[in-house]
Amino acid sequence: MKTAIAVLSLAAACSAASAVAQDGLGQGPIKRVLLISVDGMHAVDFENCAKGISTVNSGQPYCPALAALGKTGVNYVAASTSKPSDSFPGLTAIVTGGSPALTGVYYDVAYARNYDAPEKTTGNGVAGGPCTPFAAPTGTTTEYEEGIDIDQTKLNGGAPGAALIDGGLNSIDIKKLPRDPNNGCSPVFPWAFVRANSIFSVIHRAGGYAAWADKHPAYSSVSSGLGPIALDDFYSPEINSNVVAIPGLKTLTGISCSTVPDPGSDTSSWTNSFQNIQCYDQLKVNAILNEIDGKDHLGGKTTRVPTIFGMNFQVVSVGQKLVESSNGVTGGYVDAIGTPTAALLSEFKFVDASIAAFVDELKDKGLYDSTLIVITAKHGQSPIDPSRYTPQKKSGTTPATLLSKAGYIPNSESTENPGIGPTEDDLSLLWLKNSSDTDAAVKILEENASPTGIALGQIFSGPALSINYNDPTVDPRTPDIIVTPNVGVVYTGSTAKLSEHGGFSHDDTNVMLLLSNPSFGSKTVHAEVGTAQVAPTILKALDINPSQLYAVRVEGTAVLPDSNLQ
Repeated sequence: MKTAIAVLSLAAACSAASAVAQDGLGQGPIKRVLLISVDGMHAVDFENCAKGISTVNSGQPYCPALAALGKTGVNYVAASTSKPSDSFPGLTAIVTGGSPALTGVYYDVAYARNYDAPEKTTGNGVAGGPCTPFAAPTGTTTEYEEGIDIDQTKLNGGAPGAALIDGGLNSIDIKKLPRDPNNGCSPVFPWAFVRANSIFSVIHRAGGYAAWADKHPAYSSVSSGLGPIALDDFYSPEINSNVVAIPGLKTLTGISCSTVPDPGSDTSSWTNSFQNIQCYDQLKVNAILNEIDGKDHLGGKTTRVPTIFGMNFQVVSVGQKLVESSNGVTGGYVDAIGTPTAALLSEFKFVDASIAAFVDELKDKGLYDSTLIVITAKHGQSPIDPSRYTPQKKSGTTPATLLSKAGYIPNSESTENPGIGPTEDDLSLLWLKNSSDTDAAVKILEENASPTGIALGQIFSGPALSINYNDPTVDPRTPDIIVTPNVGVVYTGSTAKLSEHGGFSHDDTNVMLLLSNPSFGSKTVHAEVGTAQVAPTILKALDINPSQLYAVRVEGTAVLPDSNLQ
């Protein structure tokens, strides 16, 4: 069955989905779903901010809006993200219900043995190269982040004729996409890269209105199945663009964005400042408020209130990771129990103010009682305990560096060549030139466990890997080796961060997951669940058969237990 998953074509997935009978849309009390990802938000973060910590905010809850939702919500305290816990597979799991083995999504920068290089070098350095239609592929690094924008320095991604703050599908430069020689060297768009259909496609096909806002145009991947027509409204201002003043914009926490609020910071990205990132996220918050009002994301056109809509918040992730050298402010946590620093606290408060605004607007429009609010996270962040953070490159090396020097890593992933380099954060995903070299490569890593920070970590290869991620010799997306290092190890030498995500640790994967509606009572579920279960749960809430999702039929992804939707 895993082999069948590996070779799934998108056309086959869509055909199979079409064979399943439709159920009625919104015939029950839930008419729409607001889906929120607070990237980085752990289960313990929700616990702390909703109940309060004695040393923060005079012991009072610092997330009163979230606390209120919890009083009419089901709280899953043992929820786990996808593994790897990167944004791209994390989001894909939430909206498709599928694991990386099924969807083929391992990271926003990964590798595919069955594709060829893009026609043009991406903004982050995936080198352009040749592609011969229907010839044997050479393999290439795949990039689905800012590097495929027409102009990644611009908030609108360089989309022709786009407004300053707009961004979307037209921002994608098709010449920067990997190409599929088995499909005549056609570019592989983000939605075609995902090997399973999404809730957006299912809901749109059932007659619903679907909208999503996220941090890259590449995250139009959420339309997998039908493709872009599944997204009636898509908004994706580029998060890694240059910071600019946004006339007339003010955050819900009182920051004016009409001038750059933190001009002394590194303004090459919105993620380099605790204040600037709030201006960026406010754009998406405003989009949601406009959509609640039955308008498009910029508020200039009357449409309809979405059946499924939502956004990701980036502020908490930035607050957890950033050391802002320009002003000496450090984010992250004070201790191992998740007490936030002042900088991170301000980001939690921004999210809570935004959630409060959503709730108030829903109530004002008479939509609150018929809306299911789902709040979770694509990924966590590791480590919470600041004493455990180890920037491995400052005193050691990385698995990809060792294997690159040994000649085992493909050129586009190798540290020996210029370009985007390997996929390493607080894990290491390793694709080899030849899978037959796996045992030899693992031996090198085992012999260098200390300098690579894996003495207390794990190395997955062979059956230990393929049992959950498909056989790398069959599935062109599966890494040959996955390395999860010691807790706290991040493969960086940077002094500008305190943590990272992507790995398998508890802090990486144990995230907030709350389902809330006024008809629900307060309930805490301790059973282990996965964020992938959000997808079938949303369909169930809207009276659509969850088996419309390919992942439900193949992997058996279940509706969340005790969800009040049975």
